[in-house]
Amino acid sequence: MIAPVPLSGPRFQTEPAQLYREMRREHGAVTPVVLDGDIPAWLVLGYRELHQVTGDPVLFSRDSDLWNQWDGIPDDWPLLPMIGRKQPSILYTVGERHRERVGMISDALEAVDPSELRSYTEKFADELIDGICAKGETDIVGDYAMLLPVRVLARLYGFRDEQGPGLVTALNDMIDGRERAIAGQTHLATSMGQLLADRKEEPADDVVSRMLMHESGFDDIEIAQDLMVMMAAGHQPTADWIGNSLRLMLTDDRFAASLFGGRNSVAEAMNEVLWEDTPTQNVAGRWASRDTQLGGRRIRAGDLLLLGLQGANSDPQVRTDGSALTGGNSAHFSFGHGEHRCPFPAQEVAEVIARTGIEVVLDRLPDIDLAVPAESLTRRPSPWLRGLTALPVRFTPVAAL
Repeated sequence: MIAPVPLSGPRFQTEPAQLYREMRREHGAVTPVVLDGDIPAWLVLGYRELHQVTGDPVLFSRDSDLWNQWDGIPDDWPLLPMIGRKQPSILYTVGERHRERVGMISDALEAVDPSELRSYTEKFADELIDGICAKGETDIVGDYAMLLPVRVLARLYGFRDEQGPGLVTALNDMIDGRERAIAGQTHLATSMGQLLADRKEEPADDVVSRMLMHESGFDDIEIAQDLMVMMAAGHQPTADWIGNSLRLMLTDDRFAASLFGGRNSVAEAMNEVLWEDTPTQNVAGRWASRDTQLGGRRIRAGDLLLLGLQGANSDPQVRTDGSALTGGNSAHFSFGHGEHRCPFPAQEVAEVIARTGIEVVLDRLPDIDLAVPAESLTRRPSPWLRGLTALPVRFTPVAAL
């Protein structure tokens, strides 16, 4: 019997596409994997199989209490922020209560004025570019992309602007699932709890106030958990969407026109990234509510299934010609699928932040170019999210606005 694949290691940084191909060739569409501490799980790499898992919330539940491995999970397990037990958040709520929570979040985000959202994004993007534009070189990921989404989201929520940097650090620690993960989660929870208390005393025209006043009647703990989920899901993947798209435009001749003002190329590059280099590679997860079969595998009740979004996006049965541009095809899994997919208003917010952020870079630094060989670029060591550790660029120095 072929041994399960560790869901860790440098190949998730250096060659994930090749790694997913090998997994599919050796194990099929549903691959046995082990998480930190030799915890077993299944990674669903097949497009059809992932569609089946995400489309059947009864058989493949989001209720983590079903997990048959809880007895072996220590209290300091670094993946607990990502695979939580009895977390009162939208991620682990099922059925009608889940639909009500989606409604609350969607209503709060739909009330955000699109022109106001773009204006906030342009304001913060211009401030960040002002800090680097006279130098002639920068790390456009660390000095820009990693700082932009959370500043916009913090403003939409009602945070003070100066709280942004601390939230960035906490979010990154939590999402990377390493030794500082639980500390990051604690900082984010404390900050969110304080904001809720402030808004209960003094409501404002922001996302937090609208969620507190929503007719569905969720309590403060539930709302705080949902806000943390929204912040984590909205910041890091959007930052990586900006970074991965800029990398594509700076290294791929097909998108060179976008560096000279071609706005259609920005949208094309962003969509290409969602297919080929999606920020959210793998997601935990779903739990089998009974014994079943999937992709030729026998799945036991309580087994954890990880959603292999990038593996499914590159499934050769769906992408027969991986070299061809995807155009406007948005049938990828990058925002999930089914009942627990990213709410549409949240997708719109992320797209406005990412696209505006990229366009501001191209407007302000029109001759931006890669400052290092493309093959020297490296990724963060995470099997969950795929983003660059740095994207060094150079440009003609210009004055701040």
